[in-house]
Amino acid sequence: MIRVLVFDFDGVIMETVAVKTRAFARSVEDFGPEAVDWLTELHLRHGGVSRYEKFRRFYEEYLGRDITQPDIDMLVGRFLQAAEEELLEAPFVTGAREAIEEAHRTYPIYVASGAPQEELRAICQVKGLTRYFQGIYGSPPEKAELLRRILMESGAQPNETLMIGDSSTDLEAAEAVGTRFYGRGKFPAPHEWAEDLTGLTEWLRMQG
Repeated sequence: MIRVLVFDFDGVIMETVAVKTRAFARSVEDFGPEAVDWLTELHLRHGGVSRYEKFRRFYEEYLGRDITQPDIDMLVGRFLQAAEEELLEAPFVTGAREAIEEAHRTYPIYVASGAPQEELRAICQVKGLTRYFQGIYGSPPEKAELLRRILMESGAQPNETLMIGDSSTDLEAAEAVGTRFYGRGKFPAPHEWAEDLTGLTEWLRMQG
């Protein structure tokens, strides 16, 4: 029986993946088109990983040197400048708002995202979502640790908790902690998935 729901944010609640992809590209465009392609591919392959970790890997794996705090500040500043307005204006994933409004009547629901926590909370406030969630948690730490925190806070067992995500990072975190998983977008069997969240409410009813 499912007792607690945990939603990823980007690509699950809000259609922000394309916004952030463009922002990552713009943040490293001074390094040339190959750098843009490298970071874009990294971002798309690891959707739930924090931007700080992606920039660290860009420096270490692509540029071949350690990243410094000024480097991080520069890249994050460029990213935020490129993304800020678009993030606030991004649309909901189809069915997401309705699923959240319905689910909070039955379950404690949470957000666990690789995005920075204060940014998440600000967007949720602007979008009128804050009141639905028991907790809105972002990076750091990594997503598996966020799930463990939510289990402790809610008192639910892993097999009573459903992680709703759209990336391999979300699935890996669910598997690491032992929670159930529902995918937005195609995932391999035996994992449940759908193209959007329009069917989530009915699927939850079928779980009993």
